[in-house]
Amino acid sequence: MPKDSTEFIDTDLLDAQKTGFSSISDVPTGSMNRPPTREEIEALVSQKQLQLAELKRAQETLERERAGLEELRRRQAEFHTGKEEMLVHLTRGIGLLEEQEIKLRREAESMARTLEAFREAVQKVRCLNEAAWSQDHFQAELTSALTTLENARMEWNSARLKFGVLSGEMSESASAQPQAQLLPTNLSFGELCKFGFALTWPLALIGLALMALVWLRH
Repeated sequence: MPKDSTEFIDTDLLDAQKTGFSSISDVPTGSMNRPPTREEIEALVSQKQLQLAELKRAQETLERERAGLEELRRRQAEFHTGKEEMLVHLTRGIGLLEEQEIKLRREAESMARTLEAFREAVQKVRCLNEAAWSQDHFQAELTSALTTLENARMEWNSARLKFGVLSGEMSESASAQPQAQLLPTNLSFGELCKFGFALTWPLALIGLALMALVWLRH
């Protein structure tokens, strides 16, 4: 089939494909009808390197933005988790403290009533004066005095069951705590043996001295 003389043929594109360029825009102006020179190829390489550097900078920028978004997401998740956690803890703590507060308030009210009863009992016991009793009413006065003492004793015993401080429980535990702190807790078995020997050798020496004294007497 003969070619039509009016048919358009892009000779520039054909030349560019023959020289190995991907597009006509990559070929410098005025080099369509000849192979690219070394300088032109180096210029194109430099251009591509610049484009790659720009792309690398853009990639680094995107990486930084992505890292910032990841950190933002982590902090946001930490915020929601911490918020839920603290709401649970604080709500539970409010309930426990309110319950303890009610308990302590009742104990304080009971202690206040006991304290007032103690003060009244002290006044009644102090008012007991055997010298002021008359001989005619001695038996009745004695019975009344014994009743007053029994009521005071019942008040005292009842309060001892309620409040351990009246039995010396708190003072004993408080005094035992410093003594326990004086004992070393981070020693090895051998060091504990030496420590025990250092505490007991004076007693052993006294025992030997007593045995020697008894033996000399015999």
